[in-house]
Amino acid sequence: MYEQAIQDFETLYPNIHVNMRLYTDYSRIYNDVVTNIATGTTPNVCITYPDHIATYLTGNHVIAPLDDLFANARYGLGGSELKFDGPALDEIVPQFLQECRIGAHYYALPYMRSTEALYVNKTMVEQLGYTLPDSPTWDFIWEVSDAATAKDEEGNYLVNGQKTMIPFIYKSTDNMMIQMLRQKDAPYSTSAGEIQIFNDVTREMLFTVRDHVATGAFSTFKISSYPGSFLNAGQCVFAVDSTAGASWMGTKAPHMDIAADQVRDFELAVRPIPQFGPAHPAMISQGPSVCVFNKPDAQEVLASWLFTQFLLTDSVQTGYAETEGYVPVTTKAQQSEAYQDYLSRKGEDNDEHYSVKIDAAELLMNNTANTFVTPVFNGSASLRDAAGQLIEETAKAVRRKKTVDDAFIDGLYSQVNSLYRLDQIGGQTGSIEDAKANLGPLPGTAVALLCALIAAWVLMGLYLLRRKLKEKKHK
Repeated sequence: MYEQAIQDFETLYPNIHVNMRLYTDYSRIYNDVVTNIATGTTPNVCITYPDHIATYLTGNHVIAPLDDLFANARYGLGGSELKFDGPALDEIVPQFLQECRIGAHYYALPYMRSTEALYVNKTMVEQLGYTLPDSPTWDFIWEVSDAATAKDEEGNYLVNGQKTMIPFIYKSTDNMMIQMLRQKDAPYSTSAGEIQIFNDVTREMLFTVRDHVATGAFSTFKISSYPGSFLNAGQCVFAVDSTAGASWMGTKAPHMDIAADQVRDFELAVRPIPQFGPAHPAMISQGPSVCVFNKPDAQEVLASWLFTQFLLTDSVQTGYAETEGYVPVTTKAQQSEAYQDYLSRKGEDNDEHYSVKIDAAELLMNNTANTFVTPVFNGSASLRDAAGQLIEETAKAVRRKKTVDDAFIDGLYSQVNSLYRLDQIGGQTGSIEDAKANLGPLPGTAVALLCALIAAWVLMGLYLLRRKLKEKKHK
């Protein structure tokens, strides 16, 4: 898709040449860009996440604010001089565009969006005597998961007749904690970067994790491996993963990490992630955005901006969405004849029109108004990692037969706070100006070093002054 997009763009703008560097891991993009900032070798355009952009903003004007470019009558969104049919500002899904606003400015355009979905072995749920609701609650998930841990006298799980069964596996535990807190209307962080995750609701969630890890009902991707593999092997009832990973789920999935003889036949259902209150659902919005880097040559920045907009044209958006479980970020592309035709052919084949993949895309489009994003600031990526680490460490402790009580949670809070340096984050908004003004308290070692340097300069000044006085006296 990228190669085709570049080819089509260069046909329209033969004086612009696009070099592409492919990555398979967003964290590697992030690490490389941070290095590029330090060496003055940043790319022109980067597909990345808003949390990462907030860190890039601490550089010296390395990211171009897009507000003026949005509104440019000739080359802005829907501009008169564009050589392609790009979206106007009001044709970008507002919830997705809002994710790209950091502080007072827009620093990116959304590229693709997904949320998380609950992939369910409906056959097993009914075999256990339950009826799968349209919007499962956390209580329902835990109850069914615990029921699925029952074994016979030979140690085989009753629900699947196998030696292996992990009823509930969550791929992204950072999303798990963030969404649980949001559903409970509990604090996580403020837009100014105040860290609020270490609260009593978080503690309650961790005790819930403790209880169900102890029964064998729950595990995570980092501990047990990819949930889709267990689901497809009939060794998992509930798997939570991105809607963009839908093509890996189910017995007819076009992508698989297990051998064909390990696959077990079952009816798969796609549902929203578990909710505490199904009447007021909350699910995270996630997916890559595109930012533009500042360069000394304004024409180079303009060329980058044109290519960034081109990535939002219908052909690119629809084509990419059809290969994954992502959703186009513009209403223009979502409502296009090509995309509507794609949706209408759900189940026609088990590749491009794989029914589970289209179910996942429709899940997000039907719940766009119920999605949310977390505040973005310099350090928000670390806070996200910390949220997942709390669950991972709790689960590991239970598996290692440690006592997980209030004292353990207190120690875990302190450990994670220190590991991710969350106490040094507070007060940052993510904008360049605010980041410079709100870097947080300096570490003690840095303070000591600065004091030593100041003292050294004072002593050198006194020495020079004394020397000059002596020379003047001798004259």
